[in-house]
Amino acid sequence: MKPSIPTPWQETSDGLKGTFVFKDFQSAMAFVNAVAQVAENENHHPDIDIRWNKVHLTLITHDAGHRITEKDYRLAALISELKK
Repeated sequence: MKPSIPTPWQETSDGLKGTFVFKDFQSAMAFVNAVAQVAENENHHPDIDIRWNKVHLTLITHDAGHRITEKDYRLAALISELKK
């Protein structure tokens, strides 16, 4: 059974993608720093694109043949909790 995908994540052919919107650049950067800590703890790192107040993240497991795996769903859920 496939895990549920937390908001705002979407499954694409390129991985799990999520966009997080903040009030300003400083808030977006604080979120990115929090994501970095969670990613280090999980030893699973997202691709990150920052556009002023928007943070775009992509999760895919490279060492599993560039497939979405349980690691991606788990990290997506942890990252979504940071935004709450």
